[in-house]
Amino acid sequence: MLSPLAFFAPKELQQLLGERIKRLRLNRNLDQLSTAEKAGVSEKALRNLEAGRGSTVETLLRVLKALDYLQGLDLLVPEASINPLLLLRQSKTPRRARSPRKRSPEK
Repeated sequence: MLSPLAFFAPKELQQLLGERIKRLRLNRNLDQLSTAEKAGVSEKALRNLEAGRGSTVETLLRVLKALDYLQGLDLLVPEASINPLLLLRQSKTPRRARSPRKRSPEK
C-alpha cells in the first residue's frame, strides 16, 4: 500500500518537511536564532529549510540534532532488517568449495 505522500512532488515534500521541522521547533518553544546557533547553521539556512526552499542534508541533520530528534532518521530511513521468509528462499550455504568448471574448447 502506497503512502499518501507518494503522490506529492519533490518540491511539495520539501515544503511539508520544512513545515514539520518548524512545528517541532515551535513545540519545543525555540526561536529560529537559538535553534540555528545550537545547530551550527546560519539563521537563513534554517529559514530556508523550514520554508522548503532547498537545503543541504547536513543542515537537516544538524537541525534535527539541535532539536533532539535524531530518532526522526529511523523513521525516515529505517534500518534494514533480515526477512526470515527471504532467508528460507535463499539457497543453503555451501559446505565446501567447488573447482571451477573447465571450459570446452571453442570451435
